[in-house]
Amino acid sequence: MVVAELAFSADDLAQVRFAVSPMWEVAPGFRLLTSDTAHPIHRPWVEQTRPRLLAAGLHRGWLAELIGPSGYVPDFLTPAPDRPAPTPAAEWATILASSPDRVRHDLDHLARHQGGHLGPRLSSLRADPSARLARLTQEIETYWELALAPYWGRIKAVLEADIFHRARTVAEHGTGRLFNDLHSSISWDDNTLNLVRRKQITPRHRTGAGLLLIPSAFTGPGLRTQVSPPDPPQLAYPARGIGTLWETRTPTGTHALAAVLGRSRTLLLAELATPTSTTELAHRTGLSPAGVSQNLTALRDAGLVSAHRAGRSVLYARTAAAETLLDAATLTCPTSRRKGRPE
Repeated sequence: MVVAELAFSADDLAQVRFAVSPMWEVAPGFRLLTSDTAHPIHRPWVEQTRPRLLAAGLHRGWLAELIGPSGYVPDFLTPAPDRPAPTPAAEWATILASSPDRVRHDLDHLARHQGGHLGPRLSSLRADPSARLARLTQEIETYWELALAPYWGRIKAVLEADIFHRARTVAEHGTGRLFNDLHSSISWDDNTLNLVRRKQITPRHRTGAGLLLIPSAFTGPGLRTQVSPPDPPQLAYPARGIGTLWETRTPTGTHALAAVLGRSRTLLLAELATPTSTTELAHRTGLSPAGVSQNLTALRDAGLVSAHRAGRSVLYARTAAAETLLDAATLTCPTSRRKGRPE
């Protein structure tokens, strides 16, 4: 059995931190969308998103060459987050600023995993990273808008809930319990983190201090590790709660919310369980397209709805604030209380 070890000093333990990283969701999510294997948890997302990815031709683009069905993904695609929750644009800017040497090093490593061959796009990227990274980041942005942005509020809520749980574990039981509960292939013993069936981690003196723990919705069931000195080692693990990520909940108690927002706007929020276009919302609700557009604009201005371009269409999605509002209305609904829902 191969066991990789990462030693910790007191300073390293003091610099263990969590982060939510948009780019750590890009590669495993893209793999699911381009895979022929049905995923038991993410199937609803795949069925909604894959047609948009195919229509945009992303299955034949830069990401298709960078992210294979399995194996290594170039490290420069997942820069170490410098804050707890960097925006997608901040991470794209970091990728765009990657040094040519770093890009070439990672592409050479990828070529070795692919039998010594790079596709035409990656060959041009290796020849002139500074000129080609802009094209790559544009495609990443397109992929984000099509596949992840409409769902990011929901995904981020799960990731942040995981971090809250882990932080409470540290507060109540210490860092050792945190590591032992993180994943079945991880154990903590004698100031050392042991990872089963992993390649040998770079010795601590060749890495940055600490450890960056990144919960992920699409990574799994295993772990992903990245060691790119001088950054701290990164460890992406499956977040708790992803089994309920795509569950469709029918909001109850919306009559109370309608008294505040109005019937039409409440009806639209209730219909946005999945990202939907104006035309489809008009068809479902019986409202006129102009009325739907006007109400969506008001909801967007209030931070309850976000808009995301998907080809010629614009998809609207509930934000985390809207989810909280609907949950609050449900919890205060008399019918919910009679069914035993917590008050």
